[in-house]
Amino acid sequence: MANWTIAQLERTTADGGVVVAHWRVTAEDGEYTASSYGTCGFTPDPDSEDFVPFESLTEADVLEWVYESVDKDSVEASLTAQIEEQKAPQTVAGTPW
Repeated sequence: MANWTIAQLERTTADGGVVVAHWRVTAEDGEYTASSYGTCGFTPDPDSEDFVPFESLTEADVLEWVYESVDKDSVEASLTAQIEEQKAPQTVAGTPW
């Protein structure tokens, strides 16, 4: 199962509107782990009835914005593929001596 978190937010000082969310997702399968990090940009509208002041935001709120901006299923599938590669590598390094 993938665990999504918000690592950081960037906001405007004038109205506190979030303009960038930095997200991280980590997947684990036993001793194997994979993670991804990214950002999403936003154009907040303080006059909108959907505008949420910075002080009132929750991580769940921002994660919903992120999920609307990224292909969540694709990101999680990539993590699963990374873990499968760790379990059964297609290439290895080394020398025979």
